[in-house]
Parts: sequence; C-alpha cells; structure tokens
Amino acid sequence: MQRRAAPIVGLVLLIACCSNAADAFELSVDAPPSLASVAARIRAIDATDLGDALLRVGLELPPSVDVTLVSEADPRAREVPPWVVGRAFGSRHVVIFPARATRYPYDSLESVLRHEVVHLALDIRAGGQPLPRWFHEGVATSVEAGWNVTDQLRLLVAAVREPKISDVSQLFQSDAQSDTILAYLLATVLVEDLRQRYGGACPGRIAAQVARGVPFPRALEIETGETPDTAAAHAWRAYLRWTNWVPAVTSGSAVWTVILALACVVFVVRRRRRARRRRAWDADEINGLWTTDDGHGGEQ
Repeated sequence: MQRRAAPIVGLVLLIACCSNAADAFELSVDAPPSLASVAARIRAIDATDLGDALLRVGLELPPSVDVTLVSEADPRAREVPPWVVGRAFGSRHVVIFPARATRYPYDSLESVLRHEVVHLALDIRAGGQPLPRWFHEGVATSVEAGWNVTDQLRLLVAAVREPKISDVSQLFQSDAQSDTILAYLLATVLVEDLRQRYGGACPGRIAAQVARGVPFPRALEIETGETPDTAAAHAWRAYLRWTNWVPAVTSGSAVWTVILALACVVFVVRRRRRARRRRAWDADEINGLWTTDDGHGGEQ
C-alpha cells in the first residue's frame, strides 16, 4: 500500500507547488492608452493554466513577468521585422506587438504571451546559460503547436531533405519570413519527437544540465543518448512515416493540384478567422475607449 501511495503523494505535492507558484506569480503590463483593452486581456491571463503548460515541458512559472505592449505607431515597432510578434529578454521581460498577434506561430494574444513566457522559463532553468535558438523556439512552440495543412506540406518537403541542425539554425538567421516559419516548424517537430520518446518534461531536464555547466550538445546526449544531428535525423524519419499517406512522395502533377486546392481552402479559412478576431478586437478597443472616457481606464 505504501508503494502505491508514494506516487499519489508526489503528485499532490507537485500540484500544490504549482498552485502556490501561480498564486505568487506577478504580472505587470506597461501599455499606452490606445492598448488599454489589450493590457486588460494580458492581465486576465490564467496563471494556473500557464503554470500547467510549463510543467508539461519540465519548466516552472517565473516568479514575475514584465510585459511591454508596443503599438505599430511606436518607433520601436519599425525597428524589428514586421513578422516579429513578441520578444523575450532574460528571465523576466517580454515585449509584444499586439497588432501582429495572429501571425505564425501564434493564433491569439494569449498564445503570444505563453510562447514568450516559455522562453523566460527556459532561461531560468538553464541558469542564464545559452541554449540553441532551435531548442528555445521548438520548446516554446511545442507548448501549443497545432499543425494545419499548409504547415504539414511545408514540413514534408523540408523533412525529405533531412536537414541537419546547422541547417535549421541557418534558417533562423535568415531575413526571409518563409525561412523563419520553416525553421519554427522544423524545430517544433524535433522537440515534439524528443518529448514523445524521452518524456514531456525532457526539455526542462536538458536545460537543467546546461545550468550545471554542461554544453548543450552533451546535455542532450546525457538525457537522450543522442547528438543533436542524430535526434534530428530520427525526427525527420518519424515525421515522414507519420505522413506517408501524403501522395507527394509518389505523384507529380496530382500533388501540386492537391496542394493548390488545400492552400486555397486554408487561405480562405484563415482570412475568415482573422476577420472574426479583428472584429472582436475592434469591439474590445471601442469598449476600452468608453471605459477610459469614464475615468476607469487600464493601468499604464
């Protein structure tokens, strides 16, 4: 009976710790008056849900997070590529460009914050030691990854080439948005494959090894028995097996017909979804302006 009770007791203690971390979590938001309603949405983020999401990848909720919201009229927005939606700095600071919140790899304002907080949590777990960009982005995106048809087709073409880790890292350094998106997709597939084979909390364990002074490639090898390149090769093979129903590997013109048709469908669906979100955001902005006029505007 005691042996069976031990895991249950451990689980209860873990849940209690997560609950305490969420209760102690501090979130501050700095925003201009024009983004008051967006700031209110950020402040309403469920810290418990965020903590649970981090726990699944072996990380903990940071004690505090400072968020800065930047409008497109701000000079700072013009200093970064238009597809950059959010940035994390160190273990505490996040900058978000709300007007871009539906651009890949995000699908909502809340997912932007979640993604960036994962970066902060990784930095804390690694003790401030550097982690590869592909690992950072793969872990952050895998927390809420959901592949659509266009993503699957991009990945299929890329995986057939069996890129090495250096190739993925080079894609992240590109100034082209298409290369950046592909880098995110490949990194997420690789991290997801590692999590499936070595446990969901594998990323946190690898980062903890790095915090002890172990170089990242060695840390990955300690936790998985694989080098970055062998892990990548396995991930591409596993992905290709999973997608072997796609006719792209056997057909010619038929494939491009299917791709074109699917791309059109995805384009229309995305346009409609973004239009609905934009209408909802506009309504929030109007309500926020009325609230501000009444003297109850959000904290700046």
